[in-house]
Amino acid sequence: MTRPPVHPFAARPVVGVALIVGVVLTALSGRYGYHRDELYFMVAGRHLSWGYIDQPPLTPLIARISTTIFGDTVMGLRVLSTLSSVATVIVIALLAREFGSARRGQMLAAICAAVSGFVLGVGHMVSTATYDLLAWMLIGLFAVKLLRTGDGRWWLALGLTAGIALENKYLVVLPVGALLVSLLIVGPRSVLRSWWLLAGVAVAGVIALPNVLWQFQHDWPQLTVAGGISEDDGTENRIMFIPLQILQLSPFLAPIWVAGFLRLWRQLQWARSVALAYPVLCVAVLAVGGKSYYALPLLLVLVAAGCEPTLRWIDRHRVLAVIGLVLTALTSAVFTLPVLPASAVDFVIPVNKEQGEQIGWPAFVASVASAWGQIPPAERPTSTIFTGNYGEAGALRRYGPSHGLPTAYSGHMSFADWERPPDTNTGPVLLVELQRTPAFEAHFQNCKQVGTVDAIVSNDEDGTALVLCERPAEPWSTLWPKLRQFY
Repeated sequence: MTRPPVHPFAARPVVGVALIVGVVLTALSGRYGYHRDELYFMVAGRHLSWGYIDQPPLTPLIARISTTIFGDTVMGLRVLSTLSSVATVIVIALLAREFGSARRGQMLAAICAAVSGFVLGVGHMVSTATYDLLAWMLIGLFAVKLLRTGDGRWWLALGLTAGIALENKYLVVLPVGALLVSLLIVGPRSVLRSWWLLAGVAVAGVIALPNVLWQFQHDWPQLTVAGGISEDDGTENRIMFIPLQILQLSPFLAPIWVAGFLRLWRQLQWARSVALAYPVLCVAVLAVGGKSYYALPLLLVLVAAGCEPTLRWIDRHRVLAVIGLVLTALTSAVFTLPVLPASAVDFVIPVNKEQGEQIGWPAFVASVASAWGQIPPAERPTSTIFTGNYGEAGALRRYGPSHGLPTAYSGHMSFADWERPPDTNTGPVLLVELQRTPAFEAHFQNCKQVGTVDAIVSNDEDGTALVLCERPAEPWSTLWPKLRQFY
C-alpha cells in the first residue's frame, strides 16, 4: 500500500552541511600520510584485474582514477573518498526524509552524519569501507522507498547498487540478507512477491559476475582470507563488538539511534523490518567473528529514523543539545581525524588503530635503507628486500626509489601474485619482519638482525626487525609458494 508523500528535500541546508564535511576532510587529508591500505591500493591500481586475493577490484580502480586526475599525492588520492563521504551525508538526510522528516529533521540527520566518528573516519582516507558505506546507505534508501511506496521497481535500484558494491566488498550481502530475513519475519512480505525482485537479483548478478568468475578461477582465495581473519581475530571482535559499536559511531549519538529503532518498531510499522535488520545483522557478524564496523552503517539508518523524536527533545533542552553536538564533533575529530600531533596519537590508537597506520612510513623506509646500506655495493645487484606485509611493501615501493632501494617484494595478499624476485637474485636478502620467526628465517641462510624500526607511535611497525641473511636457501621460484600469506 502506498504511504503518504514525503516532505520536500531540504537541499540547501543539507548540501551545506555535506560541503562543510568535504572542506574539513580536504583540509586535513594530507596531514599525517598514507595509510598502509592506501599504499597497497595504489600498487594494486597499477595491476588492474577483475579480482585480488583479498578484495574485488573497485577500490584499487578508484585509487588509480583519483591519483591520475587529482595528482599522485596523499591529497590527490583521497579526493574521491572525500566526495563519497559528502554524498553519504546527503543520502542519510534523504533517509530521514523517507521516514517523515521535514526540513529540520533532514538537517539534523545530515549534522549527525557529519559529526559521527565512523563517517569522518572512513571519509578521511581511501578504504573499501569508504565506498561500502555509501553503497549501504543507498541500499538503505532504496529499501525504505520500496517499503514506503510498495513500488517493486525499487528492487532494480537495489540490485544495481548491490552489484556495484559487490565489486568493492562482499560485505554488502550482509545488510541485504538481514533485510530479507527481517521481511520474512515481520513483513511486509508483499514486496517479496514481485518479478522486480528477480530482476534486481539478475542485475546484481551480472555486475558482480566478473569478480565471481575471477574468484572461482583462483580457488576462492577471499574465503581463505576471511577464514584466517575470523580465526585470528574472531574472539577479540566478539568481545569488543558492543563497545566499539557505541564508540566508533559516537556515544552521544546512541540515544538517537535507540529512539530511531523504537520509532520504527512502534510507530512506522511499514518499516519494522528496517529496525529488525540491525539486530539480525549483529547476530550474523558475531557468528562469523566479523569486525564491529561491519554493522555500523545500519546504525546510521536508525539515526536517520530517530531525528524526529530527537527534535522534540531538542526543543525542550536546547543548551544540552548544543553541548552534545560540540562534544560529539570534538571527540569524533580527535579519534578519527589527524588533528593531534603525531607524537600524541598513542592516546587514540586503542579505539582507532587506523590513526597510527598513517604515521611514520617515510621514517620506516629510511630505516630499511640504512640496513640495506650494510650490504656491500658489489652484492646489491643480486640482493633482495622481502617484507612481511603489504603495507611495508607498498611503502618501499612509494618511498624506496628516493633512497636508491630496489623493488621490494612480499608474499602477502596479492603482492605474491604480482611479482617475485628473479632466480638470479642469489645474493643477500634483507627481511623486514614484525617479529623474528625462526621457521620463516629457515628459508634463508645465516640470518642476523642488523636494525630495528623505532616508530614514534605504537603502530604495527614499531619494533619491526630488520634481518640480513646471506642468501635464499632455494631458488626464488621454488621458495615463492612457501612464502605466500593469505592474511
